[in-house]
Amino acid sequence: MAVDVLLGLQWGDEGKGKIVDFLAHNYDIIARFQGGPNAGHTLYYNNNKIVLHHIPSGVFHPNLINFIGNGVVLHPTSFKAEFEKVEATGVNLRDKLFIAKKAHLIMPTHTLLDAASEAAKGKQKIGSTLRGIGPTYRDKIGRNGLRVGDILAPDFKQRYDKIKASHERLLNTYDFDYSALAALEAEWFDSIALLQSLSIVEGEFFINQYIAEGKRILAEGAQGSMLDIDFGTYPFVTSSNTISAGVCNGLGIAPQHIKEVFGVTKAYCTRVGSGPFPTELHDEMGERIRQEGKEFGATTGRPRRCGWIDLPALRYAIMLSGVTQLVVTKADVLSVCDTIAACNTYEIQGEQTTVFPFDLDDATLKMHYKHFDGWKSNLDNIDTFEALPEQLQTYLNYIQNYLGVPITLLSTGPKRDELVHRASTETILN
Repeated sequence: MAVDVLLGLQWGDEGKGKIVDFLAHNYDIIARFQGGPNAGHTLYYNNNKIVLHHIPSGVFHPNLINFIGNGVVLHPTSFKAEFEKVEATGVNLRDKLFIAKKAHLIMPTHTLLDAASEAAKGKQKIGSTLRGIGPTYRDKIGRNGLRVGDILAPDFKQRYDKIKASHERLLNTYDFDYSALAALEAEWFDSIALLQSLSIVEGEFFINQYIAEGKRILAEGAQGSMLDIDFGTYPFVTSSNTISAGVCNGLGIAPQHIKEVFGVTKAYCTRVGSGPFPTELHDEMGERIRQEGKEFGATTGRPRRCGWIDLPALRYAIMLSGVTQLVVTKADVLSVCDTIAACNTYEIQGEQTTVFPFDLDDATLKMHYKHFDGWKSNLDNIDTFEALPEQLQTYLNYIQNYLGVPITLLSTGPKRDELVHRASTETILN
């Protein structure tokens, strides 16, 4: 059976968790394929706000299997807190959560190295979440990592100590105070005990067996396409592949198994941390969108930078992942705007183009916009596209025609049922 993919098309925070939660009933398995606790997927369950960092967003659906793939980096302490928060809602995670042995572990020294490295960059910092993601992926690539499967080995502590020693040598070169390490380690090893009690599996065989049995799988991406290590706004990117190609490496599946690719974008655009953002609004409108959209990081709490939608960048992300269906979120936030703008062309060194540039920080880069009338109306209780305000329909139709991919889902609020979907969504899924 096919594997469908859901991923973000911007710089993350597009509202992917809610969409996975909505689509989950069509699937047997929800699988995370990359990222780690630097990503936060926000869900509302029994009127409670739950932020997931490791655990897939299908966890609140009965009878669904949730799988953390080998492409994920897992922080045991953060995972334990998340696990306990979910179980406090009455969900029995032990029966429905499986973790790939080849997923890498974030060690306490990884988080310290992250902080030391970012501090050393000064004004050149990349805006890391300081969760140890980058150093963990560096160890993975450098063939010096610690994996989930290692916690089952009799010499696990010796493996841990060997890597820890190499990290301490590196921390000393930064002249970084890591006196907090002992306390971090105590929590970390306590959390390892929880991991050891869970279902740890040979991930690639696990997922391919379900494919062979005809089960339906949704691969859930973290962060966004513009943070991809190869194709994002380098060096202000994450350390993994956030596009659909990452599904193959992050779960251990062949490309021919991928069918539908859901690409999620906000009706505007946001970014957390450093890095280029050409459509960013530095004025009252940017702040108004931030407050109306509650644009503060689910993982870090940092205020998000806000701006207009960037259509050439979206077209680029769609090309990279072969997106077949578009999901637009937070249309309700723009209800406060009299006029809305969409970037439809770049100008670089005096020439207009829709090609995403090598350097989005190019000093000569200018943005050209198409402007739309705002809809200035409440979107509550609207359940069809045809019932949407005419101005919003015009805006969405322009986006859809520009990108050449159908918009099949529109989010009109933060809750699970605040969604407008076209009949074609169910047709494609079934």
